[in-house]
Amino acid sequence: MGIGEGLVAIAASLAIGISAIGTALAQTKIGTAVVGATAEDPGFLGKGILILAIPETIVVFGFAIAYLLLAKIG
Repeated sequence: MGIGEGLVAIAASLAIGISAIGTALAQTKIGTAVVGATAEDPGFLGKGILILAIPETIVVFGFAIAYLLLAKIG
């Protein structure tokens, strides 16, 4: 493995790691708001779960980028 492949592997790990950290930060704030809104109105739970799942797409995009980068190596 040369230095180029190593840098691509580091880029792939950063793509997943940074997107996961960003998603975690977003979900903590959204989760807190959803719990508060559900405490006031129990009918909000379904919408709240949907809103909470939206930031997960960021991790999916990070995974897709990492997959494409790693496919370039192998």
